[in-house]
Amino acid sequence: MSPTTQSLSLPEFIDDRRTSLFQYAAIALCGLVMFLDGFDTQSINYLAPHIAKEWGLSKQLLGPIFSAALVGLMVGYLVLSPLSDRFGHKRLIIAGTTVFGVCTLVSVWSGNVSELMVLRFVTGVGLGAAAPSAIALTAEYSPKRFRASFVLAIYCGFSLGFVVAGLVSGWLIPSHGWRSVFVAGAIAPLVLVPLMIRWLPESLAFLIGRGAAPLRAYQLCRRIDRGLPADARPEFHVPSAPAGKRVRIRVLLTREWVLRTLLLWLVFAINLGEFYALQSWLPSMLTDLHYSASAVVSATTMTTVGGIAIALLVGPAMDRLGAFGSLAVLYVAGFVFLAATAPALHAPVWVLLVAAFLVGCGVSGGQKSLIALAAVFYPADVRSTGVGWALGIGRVGGILGPLVVGAALSAGWSAGTVFYALAVPMLASALVVVYLGRRARREAGALPEPAEARS
Repeated sequence: MSPTTQSLSLPEFIDDRRTSLFQYAAIALCGLVMFLDGFDTQSINYLAPHIAKEWGLSKQLLGPIFSAALVGLMVGYLVLSPLSDRFGHKRLIIAGTTVFGVCTLVSVWSGNVSELMVLRFVTGVGLGAAAPSAIALTAEYSPKRFRASFVLAIYCGFSLGFVVAGLVSGWLIPSHGWRSVFVAGAIAPLVLVPLMIRWLPESLAFLIGRGAAPLRAYQLCRRIDRGLPADARPEFHVPSAPAGKRVRIRVLLTREWVLRTLLLWLVFAINLGEFYALQSWLPSMLTDLHYSASAVVSATTMTTVGGIAIALLVGPAMDRLGAFGSLAVLYVAGFVFLAATAPALHAPVWVLLVAAFLVGCGVSGGQKSLIALAAVFYPADVRSTGVGWALGIGRVGGILGPLVVGAALSAGWSAGTVFYALAVPMLASALVVVYLGRRARREAGALPEPAEARS
């Protein structure tokens, strides 16, 4: 007797079922990748003073070390993330994690600035290759009703990595030196790699689109729904599946997509510019206002805590009430909170800490929520490319933001005036997101597939 045919439609298969333990495990592995990304990105900031002291470096030479990984991140986002549509999300996550783990380990034996810069650059490339695929894979294995929440959850791992980097550095450096932090930052991803080889699933859309592994895709579906028959012949129906070829950036810039893509990039650039401007200049501005060192550290930390806390509310809101509307409301709140921080700069410390927490909700929380929006903005077959390029273009804003604020402070602007100025772009971002949401609703709540075939 020939096996029966089992017809499955994606993404309805995942959307219509309860989230399985298998899916939670896959999402948790992606969250660990994001956590290690945040740990590695932030830890170098704690190591730099000790590296400078041991090597006799000036502060000017620390800048290239900081920038090397950020440039590598941009290269990974823009150049390597589209490769996942050709080779699969799982392969790119594992390859990227292996690269940044090995390079971090080799950094233990670096002996000069040039060696460390090269290693930090390649480390950044690995991080930039892995992160978009981790986000895309999380989105694909998440039911639509929880998709934004799960993407927000794994990106909170990035922020938790920032926090843990400070704790681990404070614990290891006094006893074991700065190189011990590199060892810890290398061992963790290298231990994670074999776990991902064994447990991380490949993208279903990728396996089906290649046409070479439908049975493998069906076995993954059976791990989601144990009720599927083991001996059935699978027949998959997907809206648009990749054919094993690399998705070109021009697919995101066709007539149907170009305006929306450019507007999404604009919001990414604004949000990341605000985020890095605050991270770079808030400690200096508060120090100039004669706050104590503990108050400066606490206020800066509260911006990160606010971003993590608000994600617990915004994720479910995006899933249940709509991604565009929820993010627009958050940006309007960010506009209000940034403007309200200007007078709070001269208030008691507890008022400043509350203001910093609320600013973190709008700016850091907005950044996480925007990534969740990007994950539902693009269909599965171009999601990694779309998210990767949005993050890469957003880095341009991340570079310009601190420069613009630095120029304003050098021109004699007060800290309060800077916060009033920072509020305005958040309101502009809210208006752009509202426009994107209205356009999506006009098109029956679903974005059209890219019109251009892949080369």
